[in-house]
Amino acid sequence: MAGGQERVLRRRIKSVQSTKKITRAMELIAATRVAKAQQRANEARPYSELLTDVIQHLASNGGLTDHPLLQAAEDVRKVAFVVISSDRGLAGGYNTSVIRACEREIQARQAEGTEYALITVGRKAQGYFDYRSYDITESFEGISDSPKYTDAEGIGEVITELYGSGEVQEVVLVFTRFVSMGQQDVVVRKFMPLTGVGSTPQDDERAASAYEFEPEPGPILESLLPRYVTARLYAALLDSAASEHASRQRAMKAATDNAEELMIKLTRVMNRARQDSITNEIMEIVGGAEALRAANADDPDELLIDHIFQSDPFDHPVPPHRAHHFPAGDAS
Repeated sequence: MAGGQERVLRRRIKSVQSTKKITRAMELIAATRVAKAQQRANEARPYSELLTDVIQHLASNGGLTDHPLLQAAEDVRKVAFVVISSDRGLAGGYNTSVIRACEREIQARQAEGTEYALITVGRKAQGYFDYRSYDITESFEGISDSPKYTDAEGIGEVITELYGSGEVQEVVLVFTRFVSMGQQDVVVRKFMPLTGVGSTPQDDERAASAYEFEPEPGPILESLLPRYVTARLYAALLDSAASEHASRQRAMKAATDNAEELMIKLTRVMNRARQDSITNEIMEIVGGAEALRAANADDPDELLIDHIFQSDPFDHPVPPHRAHHFPAGDAS
């Protein structure tokens, strides 16, 4: 029984050791990728922020304030939700957090009597909402690990078409914003219409003193708004990619540490089982010897032999009738 338990524990230790090698490799890969993703996100963020600033100035200087992207609908009948997740798992609570946040927003809008259109980015979000019978308008896969600007353009075209045609009156973006290696926050942000553009006199005064426009602000704003949509989407995709790799690195490190701890515990249990097995074998040998001794306790010859072997042989001379006499000079 103990030997069988020891074999089982050896197999478990070997299996945990193999798993530990895999999680350790995934941790190192995620650590390499998160550095690159963080760098890309930091490089894209200034462009997005500056483009937002330029659009604010254009709108404040007589731009197309009646553009659909700048006009909030009075009656919101349908809202489009864009949720950004990952294509792969093993990233801790990264996918669960952003998917659940989107689901709560959808349910809250449905409680108010508002319809929804769902656009998923990543296989995890697509699989989750499809399994729960949500209506998915469009799905994008294979871009979460290393998103490109063209990927953001494709998503932006779908969103702009939905909003520009009047099918939806509002667009909400749900993604994970990368703050640091230890912190990633889920963000639920109104993406369309663009609000707060040139809304204060201070903005108007700053816009008038900071920029001179050629041609007029209207045509410039008309060409920049689609770029603004793409730039903000691209920044969100990069933030989500960096957050995914950071979450995966933490999850794999925790898995590696847990595997190491489990190996130590299993090794202790195996050593204890081995010690119990050896102890049981010794007890069986001693018990068998005692049983034989007890069984032969009534035999005088056996007792005599046992007594002879337990004492000094020189204290018991050989009886004369058992002694062998050799002739003189015989060396044998």
